[in-house]
Amino acid sequence: MDHSRDPCPYVALSDFGGAFCMGAIGGAVWHGIKGFRNSPYGERRIGALTAIKARAPVLGGNFGVWGGLFSTVRSIWPSDSPIPFTQWLSLTDYQYDCAIKGIRKTEDPWNAIGAGFLTGGSLAVRGGVKAARNSAIMCAVFLAVIEGVGIGFQRMMADNTKLELPPLPPSEQKALA
Repeated sequence: MDHSRDPCPYVALSDFGGAFCMGAIGGAVWHGIKGFRNSPYGERRIGALTAIKARAPVLGGNFGVWGGLFSTVRSIWPSDSPIPFTQWLSLTDYQYDCAIKGIRKTEDPWNAIGAGFLTGGSLAVRGGVKAARNSAIMCAVFLAVIEGVGIGFQRMMADNTKLELPPLPPSEQKALA
């Protein structure tokens, strides 16, 4: 278990903030280049800054929602509500990663893959069952790749830190023979 992280209720805020920053910084780079390229000569810097101010916070917010949903599990809507399930699901804030850890009582890559599946499906549920299914599968595959790369790096780094015994000095009896 990773005890270096905060408890589950606080992880949601941390992951939301980290995902927002990642999306905002990536969005600033992406939309800055796009605004620069699509502006007329002589106004490219202004076009880049305008595009950054208009679109980078939006992309940061989208990433933040994904990160918050990925790691959040508290329902804000009662389960006996007369509202249909799809609307209930869009009004619910889940801490999928922490929920899966709590249900399975273990911490492994399958938690992240399952949380990605549920997050992708939740974010696309308003587009219908087919869109939710496709988004859920894509998010699960994406997180499986990320987890696989992480495991590969861990194994690669573990090989570098393996201690090897120095060669034994030749024994005198073997040297005389």
